[in-house]
Formats: sequence, structure tokens, C-alpha cells
Amino acid sequence: MNNNVQISVIISTYNAEEWLEKVLWGYHNQSFKNFEIVIADDGSGPKTKALLQELEKELAFPVVHVWQEDDGFQKPKILNKALQSCSGDYIVMSDGDCIPRADFLEVHNTYKKKGYFLSGGYFKLPMNISKLISKEDILSGQCFDVKWLMENGLKSSFKNNKLSAKGFKSSFLNFITPTNASWNGHNSSGWKEDILNVNGFDERMGYGGEDRELGERLMNNNIKSKQIRYSAVCVHLDHKRGYVNEEAIIENQKIRKNTRTSKSVWTSFGIEKENLS
Repeated sequence: MNNNVQISVIISTYNAEEWLEKVLWGYHNQSFKNFEIVIADDGSGPKTKALLQELEKELAFPVVHVWQEDDGFQKPKILNKALQSCSGDYIVMSDGDCIPRADFLEVHNTYKKKGYFLSGGYFKLPMNISKLISKEDILSGQCFDVKWLMENGLKSSFKNNKLSAKGFKSSFLNFITPTNASWNGHNSSGWKEDILNVNGFDERMGYGGEDRELGERLMNNNIKSKQIRYSAVCVHLDHKRGYVNEEAIIENQKIRKNTRTSKSVWTSFGIEKENLS
């Protein structure tokens, strides 16, 4: 472990090398430099490992590859393993389909505060633009430019403010947005100690709200949330969602409801499991 790292960025991935490569070039371009990337790999084949070995010669940050065997959707389990491999005392979490703008980590570092976690959002791109974006578009920042995106087919929308708002306007939009400041797996951050104090992610959970349940336990443990969705910007590349499972979503909703009603701060199905029979 590198004890000099300020921020550990956990990136989740599964067999999506084309998108992951674009995301890693986004981190290569960060204005904030004192970080590591911890890849939480939920069972990808050998192509992901080969990509990381090829890119690490060029990337401006250390990469830790944490992998588990493919046994269906087990994102909470691999995130818990990744958490234990982080050197930094501050954790940023995002996904392998979210390219960060150059100031992404600088924003998380600026707004971090003891007793809080930060809740960001993403700007969703259609498939044609997701495919179109090149390494050069990422390094130049062009893929975050609304004018360039509209020239390539993006429609006009209020949501475009997520990319264009700066300074007072972004702070004002963070303040007035009706969206809850929840823990979002694609763009959130918090202190490693706080996450470990609630025992990380609940590994019973499948796809759908597994990240928010962590945030709910953090809030039950008196950690407040702060909205930064118009300040910490990443663009979300399009993809299919073959892992969506209605039964798992219903089960997740039950677990989340229990977390809220019981004001639970701890899961017995997280990082530490010694209490399970």
C-alpha cells in the first residue's frame, strides 16, 4: 500500500474494456494528482487485465486491480474487497463507464469535510456519442463541451447545465436541485473510516440501490450528505443492462426499508462477517 496517497478512487467494471480505457484517460487528465485507482472487477475476462497492464506504462497514477471470479452480479462484494485495498483515507467511488472531467477529483477534494459524504451525479450520453469520443476528445476536454456534443447530436435540455454551470451557478443549482444527496455508486465520496464504521456494502444486495443503502446507513450513523451534482462532473457512456433483475430489486427494496425503519448503522453481511452462523 502507498501511504502517501490522499484519495483512493474505486472504479467498478465488468467486461467493458472500451469504456474503461476512456475512463482511465479521464483520470490521467486530472488537475488533482495525489490519487490511486483501485479497479473493482466483478469477474471480467483476461482482456481487462491485459488492458490495465498495457495502460499502466502510460498512466500518471498507480492502478490496483482487485478481481473476483464471475458468479453473477456481485458488485457489493467486490467493492468491499476494493475498499480494503485502498491506501488513501478518503474514497471516491465511480464506475468504469463514467469519464471524469479534469476537475472531478479537485472538486471532491475541495468539498470533502469530516462528518459528511459527497453526492455527485452524471451526464448521460447516447450510444453514438459514447462510441465517438476519442482519447484526444478526453484529454482536450472536448467531450465535456456542450457545443461539441450538440454538434454531434446531443439535444438541448436543462440537464446540459450539468456540464456548463460553473462557480456561483453550479453552487446555486446544487442548492435548489430536488434530487436527494444520496450515495450514488457512479459519483460519491467519503472518508474510508466512516464507510468501514458501517461495515461497507451489504453483500446480499443485487443490482438496484445497493449504493444508496450504504448511504442510508452512513446517515443513520450521523454522517450528513452534501450535494455536488453540478460541480463534480462526469459523462456516462451508454451500455446495455443485462444484469437487471426484478426479483433482486424487490429484495433490495426490503433491505433498504429495514435499514431506514430500524435506523441500522451496521450490516452483518458486509466486510466483517464473523457474527454470521
